Amino acid sequence: MFKRILLFFAMNALVILMITLILNVLHLRPYLSSYGMDLSSLALFCLIWGMVGALISLGLSRIMAKWMMGVQRIDPNTQDPELREVLAMVHRLAKQAHLPALPEVGVYRSNEVNAFATGPSRARSLVAVSTGLLQRMKSADIEAVLAHEVSHIANGDMVTMTLLQGVVNAFVMFLARILAYAFSGLGRSNRQENGSYMSYILFVYLFEIVFMILGSLLIAAYSRFREYRADAGGAQLAGKESMISALQTLRVFQEVHDKQPENPAMAAFKISHSGKRGWLALFSTHPPLEARIERLQISGQISG
Repeated sequence: MFKRILLFFAMNALVILMITLILNVLHLRPYLSSYGMDLSSLALFCLIWGMVGALISLGLSRIMAKWMMGVQRIDPNTQDPELREVLAMVHRLAKQAHLPALPEVGVYRSNEVNAFATGPSRARSLVAVSTGLLQRMKSADIEAVLAHEVSHIANGDMVTMTLLQGVVNAFVMFLARILAYAFSGLGRSNRQENGSYMSYILFVYLFEIVFMILGSLLIAAYSRFREYRADAGGAQLAGKESMISALQTLRVFQEVHDKQPENPAMAAFKISHSGKRGWLALFSTHPPLEARIERLQISGQISG
């Protein structure tokens, strides 16, 4: 827990430091002045704040995963037959997927039956599996799960998700400030009045909450799409029946969770995640496993 708190504060400090440096280098002037709102300065300000944090998180994603999940890298010279098999599977699948470099492979201690992939690029990636998955899954299912994760890397999903998150962040900040400026009356009144400026700040917070909720719907929808696509890629690499079998096994053990609370930052990258029900399903990063299995079965029937 202490390491997670330390990493959180370190990341925020790094983001603020980098953004301050960039703003100073660009000599970006305030977007609010006595003459009104400068939309060009506002757009650049929001783009920097929206993208820098996301890009820093992407660049440090492998390090963050190791810290937050306790991932232990598998030594290529390990004598453990189970770990050697996992390493060989990932390397074989990576070559099949034509990745420019072999991913780093690791294991993290957890009762949950899960795995994830992360990394800043297709050439600098990490695939990690839980000890629960290794203990409960047969070899063919493990290979299919790994194929799913390698497909995420081959598709560039980590980079795309980061860019999408950054763009959404920028638009949220930009639109919230424009609407707050209009609704607060700041442009029509004396801009030195505290009341008008305070109402502007309150409207900024209000609109940011609304637009962040709408942005979350977009990000979740894309995340569900990439899971379907990674399932299809996993089926191509490891075989359709193996991919379906792996998803069915994940469904059986879906309710097995680790004792520690799940880290939201890593949940979207795992192959299996407990889906939300009802209208909350719109905010889910993963489709229901039943829907994913059905999608693979239907695609096989169509192709046949």
